[in-house]
Amino acid sequence: MNESFLQYLWRYKLIKTNDLQSPTGDTINIISFGFYNNDAGPDFTNCKIKINDTLWAGNVEIHTKASDWYRHGHDKDQSYDNIILHVVYENDKMVTRRNNEPITTLVVKELFDKNLYDNYTRLMAAKQGVPCQTLLKTTDKSIIGIWKEKLIIERLERKTQAIIETVNTFNNDWEKAFQIHLFKNFGFKVNATAFEMLAKSIPVQILAKHKDNAFQIEALLFGQAGLIPGGFADAYTKLLTKEYAFLKQKYSLKPIYPPLWRLARMRPAGFPFVRMAQLAQLLHKSEFLFSKILESTHIKSLSELLKITAGNYWDTHYIFDKTSPFKPKRLGTSAANNVLINTFIPFIFAYAMQKNLPDKQQQALNFLSAVSAEKNSIITKWHNAGLTAGSAYDSQALIELKNNYCRLKKCLNCMIGHHILCQPKA
Repeated sequence: MNESFLQYLWRYKLIKTNDLQSPTGDTINIISFGFYNNDAGPDFTNCKIKINDTLWAGNVEIHTKASDWYRHGHDKDQSYDNIILHVVYENDKMVTRRNNEPITTLVVKELFDKNLYDNYTRLMAAKQGVPCQTLLKTTDKSIIGIWKEKLIIERLERKTQAIIETVNTFNNDWEKAFQIHLFKNFGFKVNATAFEMLAKSIPVQILAKHKDNAFQIEALLFGQAGLIPGGFADAYTKLLTKEYAFLKQKYSLKPIYPPLWRLARMRPAGFPFVRMAQLAQLLHKSEFLFSKILESTHIKSLSELLKITAGNYWDTHYIFDKTSPFKPKRLGTSAANNVLINTFIPFIFAYAMQKNLPDKQQQALNFLSAVSAEKNSIITKWHNAGLTAGSAYDSQALIELKNNYCRLKKCLNCMIGHHILCQPKA
């Protein structure tokens, strides 16, 4: 038995409530189970419990053993003075408040369906990545649908928190925050940190001043990245070197640390040189990019912004001064969708949430539903388990489910897990 399972029983009112008594003979009548507390302090707040003839309002604490009260130091913590009921699985010690007043105890060992615990232990013992994988196909699809809605909001709210932290770091500058997250997205995990450092090294105002000149934007990006090689005969590289030297001196710029960039074991199309050249074109062709994104009313207009191709030099290059067969370096559909899903749409949602624009928040959700589902190992595993993703709305929800519930075996906090736990024994 563990505390999490006992909290689950109380949270979902899964204990028997008739003819309850404490070990000392007090009658207990649960009027309200209260609210689960995710933060520090008592497990449940705003509870109402009638003990004998007195109605108490306050908090409930739950432990596997009553003695855990002392092991956790609650007897010395004033936050627990308002505990009106101590719920335990095993009553091995009398518990008192700081003033030595006894706290009424409820022992729940015989007050719940043991099938619940059997189902729970089976899920916890499962070896596969999704504990309930073998049971998913028999789960009510409406429950899965409702849970996806909650998961997608949870995921976007978590992304919103990260965005707002960046906005606050840069004195409520949404443009700078957007630049940082956009650059980081173009790093596509492998070089995300390096791209983020690059974004922080160039003021938004400088990029805005040179937005009409794609060559100067490339010079700024590659120069600040420390990726322009020296000592080469390539004419384009020489021009880029000269232009960056001028801009660096003009704006007193300091490039980032070149070893941050990772090139090993990467497909040529994913080289940071190609991504940076594509990003330069996006910044060049899209004036007031953040404003355009906020003003977009259709996913098509957002997608159009990402129809970009690196400059002509990159038609025959993946890196500087080394030619390759002719191939225009367009930002592929998968990469463009990645930017939509992980930067454009979260920023719309975050801005709408911060400015209290519910219609705009719903628009962000609609945009996700209009983007194709991601293709990765997580989505493939869900497909094999019987859950398919028809859009990015679905795939983002399933990624959230896998990473923050299944991987951590938080089945007690999962709506699907709750449904499975409550199924009768076959």
